[in-house]
Amino acid sequence: MPKSFDFEQAPGHLIRRAHQVAVAIFMEETGEHEVTPVQFAILNALMDDPGEDQVTLAGKVAFDAATFGSVIGRLEAKGWVRREPDAGDRRRKLLWVTPTGQEAALAMKRAVARAQRRILGPLEPQERETLVELLSKLVQGHAAE
Repeated sequence: MPKSFDFEQAPGHLIRRAHQVAVAIFMEETGEHEVTPVQFAILNALMDDPGEDQVTLAGKVAFDAATFGSVIGRLEAKGWVRREPDAGDRRRKLLWVTPTGQEAALAMKRAVARAQRRILGPLEPQERETLVELLSKLVQGHAAE
């Protein structure tokens, strides 16, 4: 009888499981804010680059541009993001964090930092650094493709 593929040790499977763990911990720690990891990333990216266009911002937070508008819509409904058409190209949408959105993002920072510590909790300090370096290298290496 042929042996099955050892999916439990496959990088793709382990990355998917690690992502599930990371999102679950993020949601536990930030539950009172009712925010997703992508929404938090969007708020922070806009705090750094206010007035960014929607397509560029989707690339910065590594989110599918086709469904990005619905995420922005949810942030608008919370009063955290303002979206306006670009005066030079009305098809292009520009985004800003509202004062309420900035306040919310800043209020979440402690919870998000706790989540990051919990995610890496099972690892030794040197392993944490190594994992983050390797994940960064992996992501950057595939971004060039």
